[in-house]
Amino acid sequence: MVACKLCSYKTLPSLCRSKFRTGRLSAIKQEHAKKQTAEKRSAWGRVENRICTGSKKEDLGWDSCGKLFGMFVATCGAAALLSQPVSAITANNLLFLEAWRAVDRAYVDKEFNGQNWFKVREQALRNVKMDTQEETYKAIKDTLALLDDPFTNFFEPARFSALKGGTAGAVTGVGIEVGYETNSSSSKQQMAVITPVPNSPAAQAGVLAGDALLAVDGVSTSKLTLYEAGEKLQGIAGTEVGLTLKTRSEPPRDVVLKRERVLFNPVSYGICNGVNPKVDPNGSRKIGYLHIARFTSQTAKDVKEAILDLQEKKVESLLIDIRNNGGGSFPAGVTVARMLLGSGDVVWIADSQGVRDIVSVDGTQIDEATPMSVLVNRGTASASEVFSGAMQDNARGTIVGERTFGKGLIQTLIPLSDGSGVTVTASKYQTPSGRDINKVGILPDIGLPSGLLPDIGNSDKICRALTMEEAPALFVKGR
Repeated sequence: MVACKLCSYKTLPSLCRSKFRTGRLSAIKQEHAKKQTAEKRSAWGRVENRICTGSKKEDLGWDSCGKLFGMFVATCGAAALLSQPVSAITANNLLFLEAWRAVDRAYVDKEFNGQNWFKVREQALRNVKMDTQEETYKAIKDTLALLDDPFTNFFEPARFSALKGGTAGAVTGVGIEVGYETNSSSSKQQMAVITPVPNSPAAQAGVLAGDALLAVDGVSTSKLTLYEAGEKLQGIAGTEVGLTLKTRSEPPRDVVLKRERVLFNPVSYGICNGVNPKVDPNGSRKIGYLHIARFTSQTAKDVKEAILDLQEKKVESLLIDIRNNGGGSFPAGVTVARMLLGSGDVVWIADSQGVRDIVSVDGTQIDEATPMSVLVNRGTASASEVFSGAMQDNARGTIVGERTFGKGLIQTLIPLSDGSGVTVTASKYQTPSGRDINKVGILPDIGLPSGLLPDIGNSDKICRALTMEEAPALFVKGR
């Protein structure tokens, strides 16, 4: 986090922008001024600001924090938090307060699911035992559970380290990403497969995006968090795990998968020559096919190289395939979108105060004109929806396929002082036209049944299918 010189509040560097729409900068400043005034009224708030982040990036150092904390106990001990003696404030209490404050500062819903968040803190510190590390961890988990948010969680040190390492580009498991069904009529959330990784054990066994995940190794997923289910799916290479799955109206089925090291190759591409004229009414017969499997730290570099190579080879249209792309790195999705937009916004961000930041183009485009279509399906989620929403709302490309998954929330990882950490739903995004796609998804401009062009990522088979008489229309004239 850095201090934004324009609006004087802390934000991500990529979102500290010089171009705000009329009146937005003033509104942000007013909101921040109110927050600052409220915080200045509370010595406890100033102390917590340092105690509960453990970050050297805050204004207070540990020494000054200690002095302030002593001052707080001397002058404000009878205030809102504690009626107990100073000795009652233990290292475990401080760890609990770190986690509480992380959510207090970052959580997107300032109603906290109808909870009085300050009263939650007081009651926990007064009534919940935190004599041991195990009791403290349980107190944190129970507190976060009050939010009823499957994406805001606490992780012990080993699990938090594993979670951070999960973005490295390879895991040992069965190759599926799980989430919750977003279009279920039931009030009870059902765990589901967001996407199977291409060529993974799950994909080879016929696991589909959107399949309901009913159980893992006989344990009902109704009793598991997303992260607990993820842990069960991963394991030692060569070991097996059993899944109970249900595809739409079909009966449940059991599948046994063998875990293996699953590698992510984020980008692949090829050239389709001699395509059927009905595929593109603009007359293109030479289409560049670009498959983006996931947005990672490597994706933007690979996409740029691919587009430049396709330009050099004189392709007439681009077909970008982000089916079964469950997202990944939000900044990478924004960077790739900027490569293809000459003007306009990429995404709007709503932070914990409800303030919208606008992420716009930045002059890094390398192709803002080649006719383009984007293939999506139910496995297209999160950062992939940011990308497809930007293309659709800016009329840059035609969206083809199925309605996307509908995950419009952004989580942040916050480490705590003992090596543990929390994931917090910190913001949500909207498309450039202001659409909130969380639990809704993005509707395609052209519908494409899942059975057509099934070989996701296989440029040879995709290109061959586009030359056939039954090849589907994938482009709109003029785009």
